[in-house]
Amino acid sequence: MLVALAALVGAVAWSGDPLTLPLAMMFPAPWALARSRIVAALVSAAYFLAASRGLPQGVANFYGTDLWPGLLLWLAASLSFVAVHTILWTKRPGWGRAVRFGLAAVLMTVPPFGIVGWAHPLTAAGVLFPAWGWLGLVAAAAGLIVMTTRAWPAAAISLAGTWLWSAAFWTVPPLPDGFRGVDLEMGQSLGRDGALERHRDLIATVMRAAQDGGEIVVLPESAIGFWTPTVEHLWRDALSGSDLTVVAGATVVEPSGYDNVLVKISAGEAGVLYRERMPVPVSMWQPGRGWLGQPGGARAHLFANPVVQLAGRRIAPLICYEQLVVWPVLQSMLHGPDAIVAVGNGWWTAGTSIVAIQTASTIAWARLFGLPLVTAFNR
Repeated sequence: MLVALAALVGAVAWSGDPLTLPLAMMFPAPWALARSRIVAALVSAAYFLAASRGLPQGVANFYGTDLWPGLLLWLAASLSFVAVHTILWTKRPGWGRAVRFGLAAVLMTVPPFGIVGWAHPLTAAGVLFPAWGWLGLVAAAAGLIVMTTRAWPAAAISLAGTWLWSAAFWTVPPLPDGFRGVDLEMGQSLGRDGALERHRDLIATVMRAAQDGGEIVVLPESAIGFWTPTVEHLWRDALSGSDLTVVAGATVVEPSGYDNVLVKISAGEAGVLYRERMPVPVSMWQPGRGWLGQPGGARAHLFANPVVQLAGRRIAPLICYEQLVVWPVLQSMLHGPDAIVAVGNGWWTAGTSIVAIQTASTIAWARLFGLPLVTAFNR
């Protein structure tokens, strides 16, 4: 029953709707009610696997294979979450168990375990305590810890009441003034088709977005493709005579590997605005290649550039995978940003709710800290 409950919590909470995220706050209860370490492991696995159920299909789409590689990666990704919660589980009830769960939550927030710290219940803080900021994060953490004690029924009732109150007055984060996000439906060709005609199509799309009042137009991850002097000159020439600024995903290739970046382009200047802190493990970030002296993977700038300056504002950028884990956004919030810019290239998520989950997570964080949000995704 506990395993089934954990799976249900994971599946519903991480459905892609921000308002279902608070159900993830129930996860500590079945974990704490487990009668043995094996049951605690099964509860943890059920929650994580249900929450990340789109991964096997996404991997199959990305590599063009059947589901087996995706299933293996899905199980491998769960090992950190399951191991941490299994090792720290204790049969003895009380505040000792609560402290252990708190430690597990912290470990799944920050690297190295936090690198695969998907489906973290703390993400729900923005739905339960919108605009509370760090105080809301502390309140959510306290709720999670109390859920592991005998007082969990009272905590569940309190959290449910807060959830209903928040849902009654729920609003999505506003756009930052002057920003426009552009969603594209170009599939896997985005970033791989470097033809002049493709760039002209994107430029035309940007110009149409600008007509709707956007001074800063945001394009998805990988929209520009390879960032080269030729591409820079093409875009700057297209923007000449306007005050428009374009923020777009691109790839910068260097001898040691490549960076997944956001570039800023205007008529007067262009350059790299942000380098991704946490690329997707395995498919992009492959640290083992570097240890073996084999370049080629995406580089992880783990704690670099948490905020960037754009049009006189401090912006917290989040590229794709960074929206699924906790520490990049919290690191950015420590620097007091004025807005969040979240982009992704989710063509490989067809048939899954991964992009919806990314969006829901980003909305929740923006609501927690009372920040405007602009998103741009390719499907």
